[in-house]
Amino acid sequence: MPAPAEPQPRIVVTGALVHRTPTRTVQENLATDGPLIGASTDGAAEPLVIDGRGASVVPLLVESVFAAPSPPAPDAFDLGPGRPATFAVVDGTVAPHRITRMLVVDPRALRAVVVDGRVVVRDGVATRRRGTGHAPDDARLGAWTDPRRDMTQYLTADGRYSETRGTTRDAYTGSFWLDGDRITYLDDTGFWAFGQYHDGVLHHAGFVLHRA
Repeated sequence: MPAPAEPQPRIVVTGALVHRTPTRTVQENLATDGPLIGASTDGAAEPLVIDGRGASVVPLLVESVFAAPSPPAPDAFDLGPGRPATFAVVDGTVAPHRITRMLVVDPRALRAVVVDGRVVVRDGVATRRRGTGHAPDDARLGAWTDPRRDMTQYLTADGRYSETRGTTRDAYTGSFWLDGDRITYLDDTGFWAFGQYHDGVLHHAGFVLHRA
């Protein structure tokens, strides 16, 4: 019998500039309610507080997902009540085009990454060992390729990735973490990046990757 899931603590990000959408912002606190954005920051349980002063809370969305044959709703990843609690807390302001096209963040500027209401990264450091936490035959692993942009990404069971771009092997290498349909990357050169699986396709930074 599998071990029971650990309780999911409520998270409150205080005093941040919250991107409810990539272009619509509001200065407020943001709270989670399990895997979703909560309607209120009030709650009986003591929350995990992330200081958002001087930072932006941005949705983790990948623009190419919306061009898929069966796209999500246009507001699927907005940071409003009842939407998935999947976001990053980044120092300073974040331009809308960074959110929609390619969000990469220096570890020193990344206060947190939250996926489905769970903290994946805190203060630029992953909160658990890299990889999947699942069997080595996890369907999200393996080789993924975008022939249009001549890139293949290899995801291995030890939580490492490498990218072949054109004829250059290991053009980028690093570690990754898988949470549901989300993938979080930490490149060896020193930046965090993000992707999403949708209908059996891996979307990342403008790449649309299919099984190789």
